[in-house]
Amino acid sequence: MSKNLIALVALAALVGCGGGTTTKPDKPPASASSKKSGGYYLDDGPGDNPPANLDQIPDAVPRYEPPQSRFNKPYTALGQSYTPMTQYQPYKARGLASWYGKRYHGQKTSTGEIYDMYAMTAAHTTLPIPGYARVTSLANGKSVVVRVNDRGPFHKDRIIDLSYAAAHRLGIAEGGSGMVEVEAIDARQPQKSAAPETPAAASPAISSSANSASGAYVQAGAFRSRDNAEQLLDKLRQRGLAENVTAENWYNDDVYRVRLGPYSSRDEAERAAASIRDALGISTLVTTNR
Repeated sequence: MSKNLIALVALAALVGCGGGTTTKPDKPPASASSKKSGGYYLDDGPGDNPPANLDQIPDAVPRYEPPQSRFNKPYTALGQSYTPMTQYQPYKARGLASWYGKRYHGQKTSTGEIYDMYAMTAAHTTLPIPGYARVTSLANGKSVVVRVNDRGPFHKDRIIDLSYAAAHRLGIAEGGSGMVEVEAIDARQPQKSAAPETPAAASPAISSSANSASGAYVQAGAFRSRDNAEQLLDKLRQRGLAENVTAENWYNDDVYRVRLGPYSSRDEAERAAASIRDALGISTLVTTNR
């Protein structure tokens, strides 16, 4: 208990020195926690009702967001001093990754954004905020792209704290931690994307060329199963969440993506994404095609 109090005091000092709002105390990986009956550290752990498409939650999409000076000032936590990057710099490191889940779900990150354990985000001690990184499991080669919007973890044996969704995609959620390689992404540069594939027997309900349109879109789900995608489309229409835009089952790279759009602006798309999250309790992603 005294360790947790020390962590809280240290993070309070971090806020005072201009590091932003951080609400999660530092913690050991779930696998190192004291478990009396399968519990997680401080009641943390997976959510009780994870999204049905947890395995298909898409990577964060890098887009240039100027790092904010108020989030990237030097700070001290648990007796260790850190100097965050104030702009993109090449970074590649290997070490232990951990994750944080339901205990912090809905709380504020260092940027003041609301932490969503089912979004592809991460906490890092020095990468610029906001920023992006590719995280690759050294055990199985699986890779995800995350948006860095929080600070931590403050243990020398760990280099990144992942959202539950990211840890799940990498296959390290159950064990609590895993060895990874973290590489910063230069969001100022165009990112390579897979060319859309046209299924052999495309039906009118599936779009294989919608990515050529311009505007902001909301991705409400990504599935290997066409039936699952169609079920989500029906639910969106029944709830009135697809009014005034096209709702489509977009087949791309062997995945059926449920998308809505185009919206007239990214702000409008963000509002629509929030409405879908509130109504259906699922993760959403806003993308911009040019």
